[in-house]
Amino acid sequence: MKEEEIRRLIKIVEESNIADLEVSRWGRKVKISKYPGNSHQAPYPLTHVQIPAAPAGVPMPAIPPAPAVEPPQPAAAPAKNLVEIKSPMVGTFYRAPAPDADPYVQVGTTVSKGQVLCIIEAMKLMNEIEADFPCRIVEILVENTQPVEYNQPLFQVEKT
Repeated sequence: MKEEEIRRLIKIVEESNIADLEVSRWGRKVKISKYPGNSHQAPYPLTHVQIPAAPAGVPMPAIPPAPAVEPPQPAAAPAKNLVEIKSPMVGTFYRAPAPDADPYVQVGTTVSKGQVLCIIEAMKLMNEIEADFPCRIVEILVENTQPVEYNQPLFQVEKT
Protein backbone atom coordinates (compact mmCIF):
# COMPACT_ATOMS: atom_id res chain seq x y z
CA MET A 1 0.00 0.00 0.00
CA LYS A 2 1.45 3.35 -0.97
CA GLU A 3 2.08 6.13 1.52
CA GLU A 4 -0.40 8.45 -0.19
CA GLU A 5 -3.13 5.78 0.11
CA ILE A 6 -2.41 5.40 3.83
CA ARG A 7 -2.55 9.18 4.32
CA ARG A 8 -5.90 9.28 2.46
CA LEU A 9 -7.28 6.53 4.74
CA ILE A 10 -6.06 8.40 7.84
CA LYS A 11 -7.87 11.53 6.65
CA ILE A 12 -11.09 9.55 6.07
CA VAL A 13 -10.95 8.15 9.63
CA GLU A 14 -10.19 11.57 11.16
CA GLU A 15 -13.12 13.23 9.37
CA SER A 16 -15.71 10.52 10.03
CA ASN A 17 -17.51 8.98 12.99
CA ILE A 18 -15.67 5.67 12.67
CA ALA A 19 -13.12 4.82 15.37
CA ASP A 20 -11.17 2.06 13.60
CA LEU A 21 -10.44 1.06 10.01
CA GLU A 22 -8.57 -2.04 8.89
CA VAL A 23 -7.58 -2.61 5.25
CA SER A 24 -5.84 -5.67 3.78
CA ARG A 25 -4.16 -5.57 0.37
CA TRP A 26 -1.69 -7.97 -1.23
CA GLY A 27 -0.94 -9.73 2.04
CA ARG A 28 -0.35 -6.49 3.97
CA LYS A 29 -2.68 -5.18 6.64
CA VAL A 30 -3.06 -1.56 7.81
CA LYS A 31 -5.12 -0.70 10.89
CA ILE A 32 -5.96 2.96 11.62
CA SER A 33 -7.50 3.92 14.95
CA LYS A 34 -8.54 7.33 16.28
CA TYR A 35 -7.73 6.12 19.79
CA PRO A 36 -4.40 4.45 20.55
CA GLY A 37 -4.96 1.15 22.31
CA ASN A 38 -8.71 1.58 21.61
CA SER A 39 -9.08 3.41 24.94
CA HIS A 40 -11.68 5.82 23.47
CA GLN A 41 -10.97 8.12 26.37
CA ALA A 42 -8.37 10.29 24.71
CA PRO A 43 -8.88 14.00 25.42
CA TYR A 44 -8.89 14.55 21.67
CA PRO A 45 -8.90 12.19 18.67
CA LEU A 46 -5.51 10.80 17.75
CA THR A 47 -4.48 8.65 14.83
CA HIS A 48 -2.44 5.50 15.38
CA VAL A 49 -1.20 3.48 12.43
CA GLN A 50 0.18 -0.03 12.75
CA ILE A 51 2.09 -1.26 9.70
CA PRO A 52 3.60 -4.76 9.86
CA ALA A 53 7.06 -5.43 8.47
CA ALA A 54 7.26 -5.98 4.72
CA PRO A 55 7.84 -9.50 3.40
CA ALA A 56 11.48 -10.25 2.61
CA GLY A 57 12.70 -8.50 -0.54
CA VAL A 58 9.81 -5.98 -0.67
CA PRO A 59 10.77 -2.46 0.46
CA MET A 60 8.28 -0.45 2.50
CA PRO A 61 7.92 3.25 1.66
CA ALA A 62 9.33 5.60 4.26
CA ILE A 63 6.77 7.50 6.30
CA PRO A 64 8.03 10.81 7.69
CA PRO A 65 7.80 11.20 11.48
CA ALA A 66 4.81 13.03 12.88
CA PRO A 67 5.37 16.69 13.78
CA ALA A 68 6.24 17.39 17.39
CA VAL A 69 3.32 18.38 19.58
CA GLU A 70 3.81 20.81 22.42
CA PRO A 71 2.82 19.47 25.83
CA PRO A 72 -0.42 20.93 27.18
CA GLN A 73 -0.08 23.87 29.53
CA PRO A 74 -1.19 23.26 33.12
CA ALA A 75 -4.73 24.48 33.68
CA ALA A 76 -5.77 26.76 36.48
CA ALA A 77 -6.73 25.02 39.70
CA PRO A 78 -10.23 23.56 39.23
CA ALA A 79 -13.08 24.69 41.43
CA LYS A 80 -13.82 22.34 44.33
CA ASN A 81 -17.40 21.65 43.29
CA LEU A 82 -16.71 20.62 39.65
CA VAL A 83 -17.90 17.12 38.80
CA GLU A 84 -17.78 15.00 35.65
CA ILE A 85 -20.98 13.36 34.48
CA LYS A 86 -19.96 10.10 32.82
CA SER A 87 -21.64 7.82 30.30
CA PRO A 88 -23.49 4.92 31.95
CA MET A 89 -23.18 2.83 28.77
CA VAL A 90 -21.55 2.37 25.39
CA GLY A 91 -23.44 4.05 22.55
CA THR A 92 -23.84 7.18 20.43
CA PHE A 93 -24.12 10.59 22.13
CA TYR A 94 -26.88 12.96 21.03
CA ARG A 95 -27.27 16.49 22.41
CA ALA A 96 -30.88 16.91 21.19
CA PRO A 97 -34.03 14.78 20.92
CA ALA A 98 -34.07 15.18 17.10
CA PRO A 99 -31.61 16.46 14.45
CA ASP A 100 -33.59 19.70 13.94
CA ALA A 101 -34.35 20.27 17.67
CA ASP A 102 -32.48 22.51 20.10
CA PRO A 103 -29.92 20.76 22.36
CA TYR A 104 -31.08 19.75 25.83
CA VAL A 105 -28.31 21.83 27.44
CA GLN A 106 -25.64 24.39 26.51
CA VAL A 107 -22.56 25.56 28.36
CA GLY A 108 -23.87 27.78 31.16
CA THR A 109 -27.28 26.07 31.38
CA THR A 110 -28.47 25.49 34.96
CA VAL A 111 -30.29 22.18 35.33
CA SER A 112 -32.30 20.63 38.12
CA LYS A 113 -32.19 17.06 39.41
CA GLY A 114 -33.89 14.72 36.93
CA GLN A 115 -33.58 17.08 33.94
CA VAL A 116 -32.48 15.40 30.67
CA LEU A 117 -28.91 16.28 29.65
CA CYS A 118 -28.52 14.15 26.52
CA ILE A 119 -29.46 10.88 24.84
CA ILE A 120 -27.23 7.85 24.37
CA GLU A 121 -28.40 5.46 21.68
CA ALA A 122 -27.50 1.87 22.42
CA MET A 123 -28.79 -1.06 20.37
CA LYS A 124 -31.39 1.16 18.66
CA LEU A 125 -32.77 2.29 22.04
CA MET A 126 -32.69 5.99 22.96
CA ASN A 127 -31.64 6.33 26.61
CA GLU A 128 -32.21 9.72 28.24
CA ILE A 129 -29.38 10.67 30.60
CA GLU A 130 -30.65 12.80 33.49
CA ALA A 131 -28.89 14.97 36.04
CA ASP A 132 -28.52 13.26 39.43
CA PHE A 133 -28.24 16.64 41.19
CA PRO A 134 -28.83 20.34 40.45
CA CYS A 135 -25.87 21.79 38.53
CA ARG A 136 -24.59 24.24 35.92
CA ILE A 137 -23.00 22.96 32.69
CA VAL A 138 -19.36 24.15 32.57
CA GLU A 139 -18.16 22.11 29.58
CA ILE A 140 -19.59 19.59 27.10
CA LEU A 141 -16.83 17.04 26.54
CA VAL A 142 -18.36 15.06 23.64
CA GLU A 143 -19.40 16.10 20.14
CA ASN A 144 -22.91 15.38 18.87
CA THR A 145 -23.23 11.90 17.24
CA GLN A 146 -19.84 10.83 18.65
CA PRO A 147 -19.52 7.23 19.89
CA VAL A 148 -18.94 7.03 23.65
CA GLU A 149 -17.62 4.34 25.93
CA TYR A 150 -18.83 3.23 29.35
CA ASN A 151 -17.67 5.68 32.05
CA GLN A 152 -16.43 8.24 29.49
CA PRO A 153 -16.84 11.84 30.75
CA LEU A 154 -19.68 13.61 28.91
CA PHE A 155 -20.07 16.86 30.85
CA GLN A 156 -18.12 18.90 33.36
CA VAL A 157 -20.60 20.51 35.74
CA GLU A 158 -20.59 22.70 38.81
CA LYS A 159 -22.88 21.56 41.62
CA THR A 160 -25.34 24.23 42.68
